[in-house]
Amino acid sequence: MKYVPLGSSPLNISRVCLGSMTWGVQNNQQDANTQIDYALSQGVNFIDTAEMYAVPPSEQTYGKTESIIGNWLAANPAKRKDIVLASKIAGPGFSYIRDGSYISGKTVKDAIDASLIRLQTDYIDLYQLHWPNRTSPHFGKHWPNSEGFLKEDTAEETEQMLDILQGLADSVKAGKIRYCGLSDDTTWGINQYLRLSDKYDLPRIVSIQNEFSLLQTKDWPYLIENCARENIAYLPWSPLATGILTGKYINGARPEGSRWTLMQRKGLFRDTKNTNAAAQAYADLAKQFNITPAQLALAWCDQVKGVSSTIIGATTMDQLKENITAFNTELSKELIIEINDILKQYPVPF
Repeated sequence: MKYVPLGSSPLNISRVCLGSMTWGVQNNQQDANTQIDYALSQGVNFIDTAEMYAVPPSEQTYGKTESIIGNWLAANPAKRKDIVLASKIAGPGFSYIRDGSYISGKTVKDAIDASLIRLQTDYIDLYQLHWPNRTSPHFGKHWPNSEGFLKEDTAEETEQMLDILQGLADSVKAGKIRYCGLSDDTTWGINQYLRLSDKYDLPRIVSIQNEFSLLQTKDWPYLIENCARENIAYLPWSPLATGILTGKYINGARPEGSRWTLMQRKGLFRDTKNTNAAAQAYADLAKQFNITPAQLALAWCDQVKGVSSTIIGATTMDQLKENITAFNTELSKELIIEINDILKQYPVPF
């Protein structure tokens, strides 16, 4: 396993991050225990969760994934020091999470305290804002003039960001969190937080996790260059595009128990004619080079310049083993050229 710095922090993280959002709906406690144990045995030291999980989110499963991780930590206290544990505060939109309120300095502190109880730990290594208060170009909102984008007042938004940073600073001083990160944010969001940190001597953002895959490359090159220049770890989530890039949904297939058989909060907006065609092309290419479609997609993500650690998720041990193996898969120059040709055909398929 290879390790890289978590941005400007002194922490080193594995190039593979174990995602956990299926734990609590598609996976139970025993499944999660087995996944964590195996991932650690393979050198993975980075685990990502969120107060909102499990996914699909619901009031009944809110916080369940953190609780599952907390049970594992309680049973394995000696291993806590070997793990870089990341969690996230939910942004506005869920009536059952703080009445759907915006993130603020107060809600950050309240959410951290609740997560620490569920996680059964004294500190969280990386605490992230799951999505910003303002509308951001994620979850299918990256098309020009997407509804709600750029509607917020900049001064008001900046004031909210300062309040959030101050709340994070209090939690850092209290030893409850070590470092801070973003998720589903933009270049402007990153840089505004950096400016506020410098101006008011507040914690510096060390990472951002955004959707990034062969079907969603909007962060390359501009946001990723910004991360590289500012020493911020770039952490792709959904590198398999919610499973599309495994090939399992080609031609409308819906394997039993798969994510697309469950109710999706924002619908199956990634399910388009072009994503189906792209998935088929990548699957055919993977077969030609004697690797699996998932390994092709994950190995490609890992080799993109500026990517720090890729967040993977699995519902079965076979999937987890296949995914981790992908990070030992070296893509030939010939294969990269073939991948680029498909990328040019389907640059924005959803």
